[in-house]
Amino acid sequence: MFLAEPRPPMPLTDRENYLRTATFQGGEWIPCDVHISPASWTSLREDLEDVVARHPTLFPDFDPGHHDYDSWDYGPVYRPGERFTDAWGCVWDNAWGGLEGQVVEHPLTDWTALESYQAPDPLVTADRGPADWEAERDRIARNRAASRLTCGGVAHGFLLMRLWYLRGFENLMLDLIEEPPQLPSLIGMVADHNQRIVDQWLSMCVDVVSFGEDLGTQKASIISPAAFRRWIAPAYRRLMQPCRQRGAQVYLHSDGHILDLVDDLVTCGITILNPQDLCNGIENLAEHVKGRVCISLDVDRQKIVPYGTRSEIRSLIREEVVKLGSPEGGLMFTAGIYPPTPPENIDALCCALEEFRTYWWDR
Repeated sequence: MFLAEPRPPMPLTDRENYLRTATFQGGEWIPCDVHISPASWTSLREDLEDVVARHPTLFPDFDPGHHDYDSWDYGPVYRPGERFTDAWGCVWDNAWGGLEGQVVEHPLTDWTALESYQAPDPLVTADRGPADWEAERDRIARNRAASRLTCGGVAHGFLLMRLWYLRGFENLMLDLIEEPPQLPSLIGMVADHNQRIVDQWLSMCVDVVSFGEDLGTQKASIISPAAFRRWIAPAYRRLMQPCRQRGAQVYLHSDGHILDLVDDLVTCGITILNPQDLCNGIENLAEHVKGRVCISLDVDRQKIVPYGTRSEIRSLIREEVVKLGSPEGGLMFTAGIYPPTPPENIDALCCALEEFRTYWWDR
């Protein structure tokens, strides 16, 4: 009797690998995303194209010669020397093209303005231009039909940062201490706005709903855990818990040191946390975050990657894989490339990510 040899298992799709990694069900490689800022593209140009072309695993959709560097329109709040008023009435200024600017005029500096203030309608307008939900539905449908990961999300700076965009940073910090009677109404208005966006994504049954804002400074969280727990966490739970109930992964990005907020963030409902590596500390992340939620690690962009040697960059990635990864998953990489990172360092980072992405399965 002839017995056929067992057929080897089919490799996972990118979507399957991502979701298995996020849920600790054992992927086949560490998902790695390298995001290159427009500022780096326009400063490095063809030298950067040469690097990207050498790494098709990380840049499968790269189209050489696609960028017109001399007439690149960075878009709102990224254009140098431009003042831009967003849908909320916040005025942005930009000093370095290709990097996001900052809010310099705040529509609710005076609380009396809140009485007549109207938040933008997210079904009509996004923060920096018109909303096109039909196009988003088409995009999600195409990705689902092609078995690709389906993702939606709210704007970066969706809650705490939007509050200081509206009030001004110093005003908001005082508000969190003095607790003026208008503060709950303002937070509720911003949360209502985001809830309508989240509801749209959940109606499309996306795999991942992404949230992002910067909760940390270089050495500490921007607000205390007690203030976060009192004022911000209830809105986070309101937005994130329905995602969990509908089976979507909840991704949260935050720059800065956020270790003091991790317990509360987990309680809010995140399943994937995107923290920065060195300002939080690799050992600290291993102790306080590893195994609790998936870590989508934001790779250093301040020290080793822009200024280090190839050996130092490789050692950093290896250390992070060994200390934060596991065969079950729970680790992804997100690397942002910004000036003054030179092409050779970008290449070194890509080589290291490619070398160690299968570390736990090659052993």
